Amino acid sequence: MTKKFLILGLAPMLALGACGGTADTGVDNGVMATNDTMTDGSMMGGAMADNAMMGDNAMMADANASPDQRFVNTVGASDYYEVEAGKLAQSKATSQGLKDFGAMMVEQHTASTEKLKAAAATATPAIVPNPELNAEQEANLEALRNAEGVAFDTLYKTQQVAAHEKALATLKDYAANGDVRPLTAFATQTESVVQTHLDRISKM
Repeated sequence: MTKKFLILGLAPMLALGACGGTADTGVDNGVMATNDTMTDGSMMGGAMADNAMMGDNAMMADANASPDQRFVNTVGASDYYEVEAGKLAQSKATSQGLKDFGAMMVEQHTASTEKLKAAAATATPAIVPNPELNAEQEANLEALRNAEGVAFDTLYKTQQVAAHEKALATLKDYAANGDVRPLTAFATQTESVVQTHLDRISKM
């Protein structure tokens, strides 16, 4: 009888132990699931950190670039912005004058880019333009995409005046202070073209 009671007494304990084992496994699985989530989060955080680091590296690379490289990049980005904005003006402007001006921007700034590449290629060592738009240029294009009607006309004209003033200042500065002769020649020649653009858009 005593043995029977002992066995019966042990049975609930064994059963409890078995449940406890299952509960422990559940907890372990929960921890593993949490760890998986944390791992995924860490991976996402790592990707975001990598992207931020790439952005920082790009800024540092531009900051560490030579004045000649920065000039080429700046003019290349200016040309690219002008071409894209000009395309929008051709399709969205209500004024025929602005449509025509936009077409001229596409044509002449595309030609400017080709002349810039040719001049930069003769440098020693050769310089390759990296025409990456800055934040202001990106925002300006986005604003043009969202504008309609007369509001587009006003915004496009305002942007064009400001953009050509900045481009003109960049060209004048390099023409006076640049070190690469083909690029200073390009800056001098292009300066008069940009001045013509600025005069025209200012009168519209």
